[in-house]
Amino acid sequence: MPSELQTLLTTGLFAWILVFARVGTAFMSLPGIGEAFVAARVRLLLALLVSALLVPGLLPQLPAMPTQPFSLALLVGGEVFYGAFIGLLARLIVATVEVAGMIIAMQISLSNASVFNPAMAAQSSLTSALLGITALVLLFATDLHHLLLLAVADSYTVFRPGIAPQFGDFASAYAQLLSQSFVVATQLAAPLIILGLVFYLGLGLMSRLMPQLQIFFIAIPAQIYLGLLVLGLTLSTLMLLWLRYAQETLQGFLDIR
Repeated sequence: MPSELQTLLTTGLFAWILVFARVGTAFMSLPGIGEAFVAARVRLLLALLVSALLVPGLLPQLPAMPTQPFSLALLVGGEVFYGAFIGLLARLIVATVEVAGMIIAMQISLSNASVFNPAMAAQSSLTSALLGITALVLLFATDLHHLLLLAVADSYTVFRPGIAPQFGDFASAYAQLLSQSFVVATQLAAPLIILGLVFYLGLGLMSRLMPQLQIFFIAIPAQIYLGLLVLGLTLSTLMLLWLRYAQETLQGFLDIR
């Protein structure tokens, strides 16, 4: 009986550590969970709890505990890599709307007005911080964070433990999502981009008609006012489009088989 209990404890502890390596790494960078303003103790306890809940269902899929320390280190390192990949992909989805905010700030002459962005734990433009916080709020208000947790749990059917990561495929997938995020960010900021182009075109014509007038300095307040007005009118549509993009991207990841 003691040997059977020891074997059970050893197997269960190894499985829990292996699952925690992936879940804990993912929770370090998942949007809303891995933010800098979330206490590290809270993130740790949440990762430990989720890992304990996943272990019974994942136990048949987990490999046997290696006998060599080097093999064990490679196995745990692969799980850490999978968790980091999932977390960074989810983080990139939220970064899309923050990039759109940076583009909007440049179009309405607010790029130099920076504020502390708690989501990024760094200074960013006003519109980028606004859209980033709004995205996090909507992420939880619409229960979209459930897809993030499902992505972590469902990753074991896509990236099986014990199989060496295909770094080329991971790099290609990340580069594809990165390029797509910039395209989506430009599409979200399209109304303000059009406004900026039309506004500067009009200023250029006025400066040619009245070269002695410093038209750009006079028109900046009007540009800020019009930009904020258009942003206020299109903010709800902008965030709805981002929510649909985030949902489709996460569901596409879950549908991979």
